[in-house]
Amino acid sequence: MLPLESGTVEYKSVVVDDIRKCVVAFANSGGGTLYVGIADDGDIIGLTNANEDMLNINNMLRDGVKPDVTLFVHSQIDQINNVDIVKITIQGGTERPYYLVGKGIRPEGVYVRHGAASVPATDTAIRKMIRETDGDSYEKLRSVEQNLTFDSAKVEFAKRKVEFGTSQMTTLGMINADKIYTNLALLLSEQCLHTIKTAIFQDTTQQIFKDRHEFGGSLFKQINDVYDYLDLNNKTTAIFDKLLRIDNRDYPETALREALLNAVVHREYSTSGSILIKVFADRIEFISPGGLVNGIEIGDIMSGYSACRNSELADVFYRLQFIEAYGTGILKIFEAYKTSLVQPKIEITPNVFKMILPNLNSVTIVDEAINPEESIMEYVFKNGSITRKQAESLLGLSQTATGKIFRKLVEQDRLTREGHSRNIRYFVSK
Repeated sequence: MLPLESGTVEYKSVVVDDIRKCVVAFANSGGGTLYVGIADDGDIIGLTNANEDMLNINNMLRDGVKPDVTLFVHSQIDQINNVDIVKITIQGGTERPYYLVGKGIRPEGVYVRHGAASVPATDTAIRKMIRETDGDSYEKLRSVEQNLTFDSAKVEFAKRKVEFGTSQMTTLGMINADKIYTNLALLLSEQCLHTIKTAIFQDTTQQIFKDRHEFGGSLFKQINDVYDYLDLNNKTTAIFDKLLRIDNRDYPETALREALLNAVVHREYSTSGSILIKVFADRIEFISPGGLVNGIEIGDIMSGYSACRNSELADVFYRLQFIEAYGTGILKIFEAYKTSLVQPKIEITPNVFKMILPNLNSVTIVDEAINPEESIMEYVFKNGSITRKQAESLLGLSQTATGKIFRKLVEQDRLTREGHSRNIRYFVSK
């Protein structure tokens, strides 16, 4: 007596397209057995030409299911009550989710067993299968969306005279061994789901908006559009040294560029939150989802060591010369501020990386009447340390005069000197 239809048993009276759906469901759900030539109620009908039917089924599965499921499918002809049937045994596949060609890795193409029925998998179930099969690296996972276009990517590759075709996309990791688009391809396509949100505020608080905008599309389009937007709002302030006019922008262009690229390359794309860029009167904050990669500390970053969360995305940006080398972006940002009175700041939580760039033109020059020693101590208490160049700019004094003040503060054991030559910094004495 044959078993009833269940989560692991299915009957089909004749060869139909639904066989593909049933095999996909079994392969995605741990396996099962499909009998062709038996009606749903268990009535044994038999097949007129079982050999031809079995060949058609094998061809149907080879051409109509991706990834290749045939390794996990065994077909044979059995006789029951003197009639031929085809028995198909399906094992749980190792490259889940399996899906119907033409439908893609989405609910209408991915099926699982639910009771005695093959039903569409949910988006959550599909993503879980992908993670279990491909691992935890977001950029290497198979993209749920496979109808991708790459207009912006083609423009960026063409600008740099780098070829961009199927071969190059495979090498970069945008297409996997089964010729399926990965999430890296999704990020660089016009169908990218992640965005960058910007907001400009009236003053140093978040109470009054002046403007806000959300940038979407390919990451290439986003970084270009966002940089243009920030550059437009990077005002220039003119000061005069006698008859010489000196134009100073609010933010060093290098710092803006590197902060933006750092946020895009290192963010955690497995979460749905957007990168946030907040422009205040005295600072810009770049807030990127995802804290530091496990095993990395802030001191490692400041020393130039980098462990990239999205190594393949970083490699694409490196090949296209958006970034020069891994681990140098943060150092470039601080280098751009090396003679400034104020310094960039990094704030990190387990889920967020925040880079804060101070507005150079919002710094109030210290009044000459203020005690220079106390001015230096106040600066060190606020910023952690100070260099001779920073002190000269802060006080408006010469190198010699500033050196005398430092010597006095060191002799009084109020400051400690560390480093050599041009790398000397002064810290509060412990």
